[in-house]
Amino acid sequence: MLEIRLAEAGDLPVILEIYRRARRFMAENGNPTQWGDGHPPRQLLEADVAARRLYAVTDGGRVCGAFAFVIGPDPTYARIDGGRWRSDAPYGTIHRIAGDGTVRGVLAAAVAWGWGQIPHLRIDTHADNRVMRHLVEKLGFRPCGTIYVQDGSPRIAYEKLPEDG
Repeated sequence: MLEIRLAEAGDLPVILEIYRRARRFMAENGNPTQWGDGHPPRQLLEADVAARRLYAVTDGGRVCGAFAFVIGPDPTYARIDGGRWRSDAPYGTIHRIAGDGTVRGVLAAAVAWGWGQIPHLRIDTHADNRVMRHLVEKLGFRPCGTIYVQDGSPRIAYEKLPEDG
């Protein structure tokens, strides 16, 4: 059974390897640009740990996935084109989710955990990330439009509300 816990500084070498594997998987599956060669950078992950917003997904105590989770307004989501958010109620956002490829269900575990924190979630991904888009929609998220990340590149934005199950 997968469990979620706050990531610690000592987890960073494993988490960096998880992200390296995720970048390779994305590139091999038609999505080479979403995270490029070095996203997320170590400095961002260190800041996430310090801010207590980086979480480790564990399987029998072994870290097999990671994600950032923040409750509250996300500046990236202030502008949405080609659609609209379905609710303005407080929400949690899952960012930078990745698994090491050894277990299934990392995203589902993170979503279930996040849902337990606040039953209104948002997430986004690159249009070329077909695997993630399929999984997000399978987990009940609905596409809402296009948002733009810090470098200006577009992402498909998704939202999950209580009525989505």
